[in-house]
Amino acid sequence: MDKAPGPSELSASPPAIADSDSSSPHGANLQRSLTQRQLTMLALGGAIGVGLFLGSSVTIRLAGPGVIITYLLGAGIAMIVAYAVAEMAVVHPVAGAFGVYAEIYLNPWAGFAVRATYGLVQIIAIGAEVTAVAIYFGFWFPHVPQWLWVVSASLALVAINALQVGRFGEFEYWFALIKVSAILVFIAIGVLLIVGAGPKPALGLSNLSANGGFLPFGMKGVWLALTLALTSYMGVELIAVTSGEAKNPEQSIPRAMRTIVFRLIFFYVLAIGVMLAMTPWNRVGSGEGISGSPFVSAFAGIGIPYAASIMNLVVITAALSSCNTDLYLATRMLFSLSRGGYAPGWISRLSKNGVPHRALGLSTVGMMAAILLAKYAPARAFLMLYGVAVAGMFFVWAVILLSHVRFRQSLSPEDAARLPMRLAFSPYSNWLGIAALLGVTAATFYVDGLQYSVPAFLPLFIAMSLVYWRVSRRNKNAKGETTTVSTVP
Repeated sequence: MDKAPGPSELSASPPAIADSDSSSPHGANLQRSLTQRQLTMLALGGAIGVGLFLGSSVTIRLAGPGVIITYLLGAGIAMIVAYAVAEMAVVHPVAGAFGVYAEIYLNPWAGFAVRATYGLVQIIAIGAEVTAVAIYFGFWFPHVPQWLWVVSASLALVAINALQVGRFGEFEYWFALIKVSAILVFIAIGVLLIVGAGPKPALGLSNLSANGGFLPFGMKGVWLALTLALTSYMGVELIAVTSGEAKNPEQSIPRAMRTIVFRLIFFYVLAIGVMLAMTPWNRVGSGEGISGSPFVSAFAGIGIPYAASIMNLVVITAALSSCNTDLYLATRMLFSLSRGGYAPGWISRLSKNGVPHRALGLSTVGMMAAILLAKYAPARAFLMLYGVAVAGMFFVWAVILLSHVRFRQSLSPEDAARLPMRLAFSPYSNWLGIAALLGVTAATFYVDGLQYSVPAFLPLFIAMSLVYWRVSRRNKNAKGETTTVSTVP
């Protein structure tokens, strides 16, 4: 594979973005210690989490077996975003990633807004993930208060993220590998039960057409379910965030991204399909609220000793892994905002082992919110947190696609052809992805538990915009002229 063109090699001369700054007053820079296998598992760890193992209980309730189509649609949208962000990350492998790209190719406000939104979304998602851990532990210990599990998980995850990034990457590699292996085992066992390769009669595929048929709520249910199913794929953009700490980004990023996208499609679609074939959809998607993982329910109903408990252990590991990754992402985005001049400089200072420990401390706000919600509103805590994150991520993905349109316009046809991976049919695929995101955003108003996602996000978005204008005016007054905030990663 040819080496990807770097900023200095492109004839169209897109804006170069500094990759290091040893003179930064805020301290040293992030270390390039993450390998390709760690990048791949980090992205899988971020994407395979509560969206699949817990959120699927809501998507199944909305679409029935037709949720399989929902996850296929989500995969198509995710692939567009993944390829778009990977193209830009190869040319500009920096911390802050698509936030920096938005600043360069759109405008400074967009760069700030997408970084601030992404950091906020990850902080909120952290709270949702640790809440999921508490819900899972309720399977074994129904009488133990949720907030105790939230506190325990939070302390452990902060300790892991305080490690040097190479050690963190290795820890997360094995963390994610456990749940990936477990999904494969789940699929294998499910297929054996479906075809009857064992002492029990074959389950067959009758559950996919029973209880109202394959589309009990029509295509409307399929589309409404996309509001949460799409969030299951949110994590593919993680490769760009880690590019500032990746070894050989021009080679490792394309390889990792290709691997991630197709693995996610395989895991999600096949795992959901097998689960729905094993158990009637109206059983795993029944009830109000979220009280456990449908994957655990599926194993609880097949009669294999300890199968449900083993699966519950797996989904706990999955939630911890996903939360671990979210905490990493939030920390790096706060670091990027600080280095860009949008947040106080002290936030971007690094510890002796190269970790932005002050940004890490601020990123625990979501955990604190989760502790309070777990204590005072345990039944609604997960969707209350996850819903706000949903709206924010739709905005982030839309900005990524818009940035990519301008990025492509800055390249000559020859330079675009030399990229190691390219988004097909761009810019038409970009506009298709943006239209789909707008449609899914509108659908949140019709989903119980998510109808307040956009209204809750808007005040936060307005507040972030006001912060930007205030910082911009301060910088303008300090220098006596209009300036662009530094994009040092």
